Amino acid sequence: MNLEEFSENIALTKQPSPELSPCLQAMWWAKKGDWEEAHSIAQEVHDSEGYWVHAYLHRVEGDLGNAEYWYARAGKPVKAREDLNEEWDQMARVLLSTDGK
Repeated sequence: MNLEEFSENIALTKQPSPELSPCLQAMWWAKKGDWEEAHSIAQEVHDSEGYWVHAYLHRVEGDLGNAEYWYARAGKPVKAREDLNEEWDQMARVLLSTDGK
């Protein structure tokens, strides 16, 4: 699945596919505007991708201190100024390219 297909799926469906990785499911819910569901999923992923999604979600929330902590855990640079939509697109592309690998 590419970014365009993923974005279309988000627009047209009410639930993410269970075949998506937990990180992509969290990103799916984040794009739908359900921060709580996205965060609930991301909290359960204990690897660098999960920490990255967790960081992004705290940035969305406006908790930059917490976001910085999770970016560091993920080994990613802190994104304090980047547009949230641009970051979501970048993250989704990376996660889609590694999904199931």
